[in-house]
Amino acid sequence: MTQHELRAGVIGLGMIGGGVAVSLARRGRVPVVYDIRPDAAEALPDVDAPLSSPADVAKASDVVMIAVVDAEQARTVIAGPEGVLAGAHPGLTLVLLSTVALPVVRELADLCAEHEVGFLDCGVTPGDRAAENGMVAILGGDAAVVAAAEPVLRDWAKKVVHCGPLGAGMATKIARNVVTYGSWRTVHEAAALAGAAGVDPAKLAEVIETADPQGRTLLQLLHSRDAQGELPETLSRKIEPLMSKDLTAARDLSTELHVDIPLADVARTHVRDTLDLPMEEPQGTAHERGLAVMDAVYGDGFSQNMPAASTPFTDTTTDHLFGEVWSRPGLSVRDRRLLVLGATAALGRADLVQIQVRGALVTRDLTPDELRESALQLAYYVGWGNATATHQGIEAALADTAQEKK
Repeated sequence: MTQHELRAGVIGLGMIGGGVAVSLARRGRVPVVYDIRPDAAEALPDVDAPLSSPADVAKASDVVMIAVVDAEQARTVIAGPEGVLAGAHPGLTLVLLSTVALPVVRELADLCAEHEVGFLDCGVTPGDRAAENGMVAILGGDAAVVAAAEPVLRDWAKKVVHCGPLGAGMATKIARNVVTYGSWRTVHEAAALAGAAGVDPAKLAEVIETADPQGRTLLQLLHSRDAQGELPETLSRKIEPLMSKDLTAARDLSTELHVDIPLADVARTHVRDTLDLPMEEPQGTAHERGLAVMDAVYGDGFSQNMPAASTPFTDTTTDHLFGEVWSRPGLSVRDRRLLVLGATAALGRADLVQIQVRGALVTRDLTPDELRESALQLAYYVGWGNATATHQGIEAALADTAQEKK
């Protein structure tokens, strides 16, 4: 069978599936289609009315695109009593366009393999360009199956990217979504910060769009990686001081304006990790390191409150607890603080809770709302009496911090 003779089918005629069907029809490969709505194809130019079942689509197709909402619908249209596999024939290939978890991809692929049906997981983006032959097909699966289906895929996708074996397409789509939604959160924080400073967020958008109309900055680090996937150390070391300085400035401005920017704070905490740089080796003696870590945990100047006289207890606290334990990799300061806060809550000591909360507020590890929520969460594990003391310690620290800001 030539590439022009391959028959196409589409199951699910929503925005993506309907758009795929329209793109196929415009290329002359008019698909057979199915949707639970009998009138689903009426608004789709040159697309014929739906067949009566997914099985009928399979019988009349060589490559079937499945664009349903979730995993349960995918299972039904593939393996249900009138599903695709009920009408499968040798050489049939299923292309799953729905975003589902990787275990579901493997489950569906195994079902297809039992019927000698090819299976590809295929993330797609952007969905609103489906009817314009404007999506990218993000494929995972066997190379031979990809090659067999590619003529049909190219009739609705502007680019076909084979990312690797089964699951690779879905993993790439999920990772791409992290970039999308993570960027939305970043923009939300940036707009809130600009707005609090009296800047119209539209001006922020104007600056970004004018300075980088192609959005290259967003993927700069990704494109800078070498063949082994590593960033050149010279580049990372050049970026590090600038990244640290700018994110620290953002933290300082957000503190002044009382704007929460948790994602930016995470970026500031993980600068070296983002740039693939090793953790810095602790400098100085254990005592000097301990004092520095104390200030990092509880705020600049905290270590100056340590008693001047040396005792075994204060020396161990400084040199070992802070100089060696709090400074270890593996857990962030925020992670360690939450553990200590939970243990302190179990003691019912509002004064000790207050110390931890003040540190969390100074370093911006936790917001006031997160701290108050922590007291409620802990109540069910440490008892209401201890939680009352925890709540009192949190509120006292919040009140003190608010007074200091005035």
